[in-house]
Amino acid sequence: MTRNDQRKNIPVKKIVLLVFLVFLLAVLVWGGMNYFSFKKAINKMNEHETTTIPPADKVPHQDPFSVLLLGIDEREHDSGRTDTMIVVTVNPDLGTIKMLSIPRDSRVEIVGNNTVEKINHAYARGGIAMSIDTVEELLSIPIDYYVAINMEGFLSIIDVLGGIEVENDMDLSVGSYSFPKGGIRLSGEEALIFSRIRYEDPRGDFGRQLRQKQLVEAILAKSSNPAMLLKLDDIFDILGDNVKMNFTGSQIINLQKLYSKLNGDIQQLQFQEGQGQRIDGYWYYILNEEEVNKLSSELLLHLEENEAGTTP
Repeated sequence: MTRNDQRKNIPVKKIVLLVFLVFLLAVLVWGGMNYFSFKKAINKMNEHETTTIPPADKVPHQDPFSVLLLGIDEREHDSGRTDTMIVVTVNPDLGTIKMLSIPRDSRVEIVGNNTVEKINHAYARGGIAMSIDTVEELLSIPIDYYVAINMEGFLSIIDVLGGIEVENDMDLSVGSYSFPKGGIRLSGEEALIFSRIRYEDPRGDFGRQLRQKQLVEAILAKSSNPAMLLKLDDIFDILGDNVKMNFTGSQIINLQKLYSKLNGDIQQLQFQEGQGQRIDGYWYYILNEEEVNKLSSELLLHLEENEAGTTP
């Protein structure tokens, strides 16, 4: 696979994480209506690393909080790597969400491993805990919660919902896939292909971001349909098998109160001022220090914390 091919695949991972965020806020809150399946899924998702990464002492529908979303590519006989790392901050009082994507090739200190290498190696070196420590050190912000997703397994959630519908604003095609202008219905596989189109769209990344937002809105609309209650068992099975997190069951139920406060606006932040560089034969993304500090300050402000990482 070429580097260009790898970059094309990154948006696929990102949209899966965005879809999961919607489900975290809109689907699991239905769990009380099917408590047994809900509890079973939560127990499976909490089985991993919760002894070393306990849930934060926060009330998610009242207190600002942060989440590290990890898209994990786990292969047989391999500890896996994070294809995608997204830091999400949520401010309930403002009703806003900020999302910062961290380039997987960013050259950083891997905290606890005493090495400087690609940030996506942190998971392979020390699992979720080392990934959190590394991101906290990079951005100088606290990470309250984590959600780690087995990417391939989670894709089936869209098909369980019976597909999604979006209004496509221009004719697009890639490979054997064709997406005509107008209203289109997408399966899970088609939705993810649709989300990653970049070079075939004259608007480039801007067009891709518009489609990702469309898909999130479509998932949100589908997840709010009471008919989804009939599919809760299947949904919980998929989540339990493919998601690790340290949100407790009670915290997730309380997210229903948060969901009603959100204004639906997800502000996507990006690193844009760094540069690619080859070091010792490996390609890295060298982050711009001033940009890192600027984004760190923005996230701290959204979390209502000062530069030392404590609430004023």
